[in-house]
Amino acid sequence: MSDKLNEQELVTVLSAKTKVDPKLIRLVLKHEQTFINNARANAKGEVDIDNDDLVDYVVGQRDVKLDEITVETILDAEMDYLMDKGLAGYID
Repeated sequence: MSDKLNEQELVTVLSAKTKVDPKLIRLVLKHEQTFINNARANAKGEVDIDNDDLVDYVVGQRDVKLDEITVETILDAEMDYLMDKGLAGYID
């Protein structure tokens, strides 16, 4: 995650928004980071992440006991947070 990102603040915001335990949010974020780190960048150096593939990857991890909807809710809330902070966006 970016140096500009306060992980504790992110987890607090996501927990308040989704009503999911912060420990579970951290677990989802950990697996998300692994998925992103393994994604390939395009010629412009951008990484295009398919949200469905990401959710499937996270839900498929043995230590994740959350359903798809909960994981997707966490990841959507994270994207909203990152976009509000100017740290992420969608590629058209």
